[in-house]
Amino acid sequence: MLIEVIADTLSDALIAQEAGAGRIELVTGLAEGGLTPGYAVIERVCKELKIPVNVMIRPHSRGFCYSQEDIEIMIQDINICKKSGAAGVVFGVLTSDQKIHNEHLNRLIHAADGLDITFHRAFDETDDQFAALEVIKEYPQISRILTSGGQSSAADASERLKRLHKLTADSHLKIMAGAGLSIDNIKAFLDEAPVTEVHFGTGVRFQSSYDHQIDPERVRKIIKIIGA
Repeated sequence: MLIEVIADTLSDALIAQEAGAGRIELVTGLAEGGLTPGYAVIERVCKELKIPVNVMIRPHSRGFCYSQEDIEIMIQDINICKKSGAAGVVFGVLTSDQKIHNEHLNRLIHAADGLDITFHRAFDETDDQFAALEVIKEYPQISRILTSGGQSSAADASERLKRLHKLTADSHLKIMAGAGLSIDNIKAFLDEAPVTEVHFGTGVRFQSSYDHQIDPERVRKIIKIIGA
């Protein structure tokens, strides 16, 4: 079981690492669902952490449908991540009718050659998750899909996530459950949806809020609960 923790500062990333997190998703703009952090933050976090750092590649918060100019900027951000020593990148691209945008996805994957790739929760905005899954399966470069099963909280979508997990069991893809998971619901959730990667945001922060720092004790408690 791998625990990925969202961090938007160097101090948060270091706290999560020390508490036992297995990977960091590095972002800024937490209240907007996560945006690409500044270059200095990317460089410093990647330099100082020993665990993998996957960087959000998202130039704005106006959905997941991007212009050609947006894609060019995202490619530039990916190149910065490569130079900074990031382990991976996190992105997702959709068409205006909420399907996977193959042309844009191909360009980003090509730019990310050699990096770990997560297709993020744009997946939860698709018009048909199972059709979208089959499209993403065609890309061996993509390691995982971060999803809440289309619900605001993954804890409310255990059956959907269990099904998605089964559909990827014999493939290169993993389903990473995220959104709304916490100390209180993680055990019951994993009893229903036996995914092997889980993603935490507010669930490991003081007062369960992005306004506060990561609480290392919450991270440790989750690790103890799930035996990671």
